[in-house]
Amino acid sequence: MANISALPIEAKMSAILITMFAILVGMHTLQTPIVQKSNNKTIRLPLLLPDPNKEPSKYCYEIFAWYYTAVWIASFGFIVVSQCYEYFTAWGYLGVCGGLALPLMLQPILYPLASTPVVKNKIIINPDNQRPFHRRFATKATVYLMTYAFIGNYWYTHYFYSVLKAEYTMPSHRLNDVPIAMFLATHFYFCTYHVCISNGILRFVDRSYQNGWIKKVLFGFTILFLSYFTAFMETLTISSFPYYSFVDRTMAYTWGSAFYGIYFIVSFPGFYYFDCNIDDGKQKGRPAVTLMDTFTIACGHGMMILLLLDFVRLYLGIPLVIGGVAFARTG
Repeated sequence: MANISALPIEAKMSAILITMFAILVGMHTLQTPIVQKSNNKTIRLPLLLPDPNKEPSKYCYEIFAWYYTAVWIASFGFIVVSQCYEYFTAWGYLGVCGGLALPLMLQPILYPLASTPVVKNKIIINPDNQRPFHRRFATKATVYLMTYAFIGNYWYTHYFYSVLKAEYTMPSHRLNDVPIAMFLATHFYFCTYHVCISNGILRFVDRSYQNGWIKKVLFGFTILFLSYFTAFMETLTISSFPYYSFVDRTMAYTWGSAFYGIYFIVSFPGFYYFDCNIDDGKQKGRPAVTLMDTFTIACGHGMMILLLLDFVRLYLGIPLVIGGVAFARTG
């Protein structure tokens, strides 16, 4: 029988992902679908997007996030394929990543409508347009993702430095030895991961099948699969960028993806359920989710992730070394 450890990294990762996907498909076959009858016809539910009539705030925001995902991926793709990053200075990296993050950060202020989609000949109007800035769903989602991205870069990056021997070598302005450009880039990466991909897939599982322990197992395993797959795909796609390197790239793809996936085990379900009653009227009689609530929720999720990362580090017996200074410039 073939020795798995002797296989090339591409074969190992393919085997891991195919096995996880096969288990996921098997779990789906065990579920009981939710159906509703309309005009004597049975219709499968639901969509990957929120219900535009019951959740217009989230619907319009997710549409905006999907459109902007296409913009930043096309921009990053051009930069990587053309290798124009070879001409970037520290200010160049800051300008590109900051420029791509800015539309998402400013959208709640400058364009609270987010989008005006038409569903069944009906224009969906985002209630955020009538809300004060601090009560808008887009504002709270942005604060959550910005807080989470900051914690991830400021703290978690040092676990990659220590455990996986990762290193950024491009010219950069740095905070705590992490390029500030990465703080900004993480925001639009995480927006796509959480608002578009994770929310859509978890919503499909949550609303397609009848409640029960089998569905809970499927929901949990979906989070695990999404977390590992997302982490691996980012590690793979960034591999062509020569200024983010690992001592052992095989370890980075296999164990590093699992290590990075810990981020999303907490944040994917956390963001999916975040402020889930903003549009359905169930907030009557209870305090609305405030910006301070949003900040503390993101910090709480961040601490959970930090503990999980440190438990893994302790298990591996690798010391954590944080040697950064407040501000520095390299290159």
